Amino acid sequence: MADLTVEISGVQFRNPVFVASGTFGYGLKLKDTLPVGSLGAIVTKGLTIRPKEGNPPQRLIETPCGLINSIGLENIGIKEFIKAKLPELKKLSTKIIVNISGDSERDYFEAVEIADSTDGIDIIELNVSCPNVEKGGMEFGRNPKMLEKLVRGVRERTRKPLWVKITPNFVDIVEEAQAAVSGGADAITAINTLLGMHVDVENKKFTIPRKFGGFSGPAIRPVALYIVWKLVQSVDVPVVAIGGIDSLNAALQFFFVGASAVQIGTANFIDPRTPFKIIEELGEYLEINGHEKISEIIGVLN
Repeated sequence: MADLTVEISGVQFRNPVFVASGTFGYGLKLKDTLPVGSLGAIVTKGLTIRPKEGNPPQRLIETPCGLINSIGLENIGIKEFIKAKLPELKKLSTKIIVNISGDSERDYFEAVEIADSTDGIDIIELNVSCPNVEKGGMEFGRNPKMLEKLVRGVRERTRKPLWVKITPNFVDIVEEAQAAVSGGADAITAINTLLGMHVDVENKKFTIPRKFGGFSGPAIRPVALYIVWKLVQSVDVPVVAIGGIDSLNAALQFFFVGASAVQIGTANFIDPRTPFKIIEELGEYLEINGHEKISEIIGVLN
């Protein structure tokens, strides 16, 4: 069998196929029906220092080749996650990446300090790119100086590997990524959702109460692919790719331009078996094409 293991930020993963935050819950609902432990990593639902109810419905809208979401970071809070969810997650033979968001620097700092002192959390993914909250979220991601300051403050509070998930909306994304790296990020995760909108024509109103949400799915793949390629050329840390990855072919495109790993997101809603199929087919692809290791195809176009 071809070797699918990758090492990112000093952490070794059994394969480079992860499930993205917000698309696989807390990682436990499907553990009795799917081989969840075979994933390279589970990225948890976004966590905040305090529980959040999220946005009012309607919060999910299907579109051609995509999905608009306005969940609003609904979650049980990091303390309850550690108490109620993490013990079961730790029993799985996969890495656990905790996605953390906040309304303020203090919120981020408090949540990160808790994560840092908790065994079983392998990596912290800092979310500075959520478009579905009024405070925090993109406020940090769209201001490089604020972002660098935030990341530096977080870096001082954790010894765990720190990844930063950045926004593609209305920013110079290279400058954004470089600011995160200057602050101490060990890797960049890109991209989070694009801003999108839907109108209920029959009732002459915005379908989503907040008017807009995060647009994801296959329709954004070309944008995500370009950005990942651009970031690989521009920062000296690994880039973990997200954006419309729903098949082996899609995953290979990101590996070829230099992504160190991929996160499967919206495709999980359509078929939660998708990441597992990609893992199996990736191994077959490498063997058929005479590759012994996944590293042989990462960045072949750079």
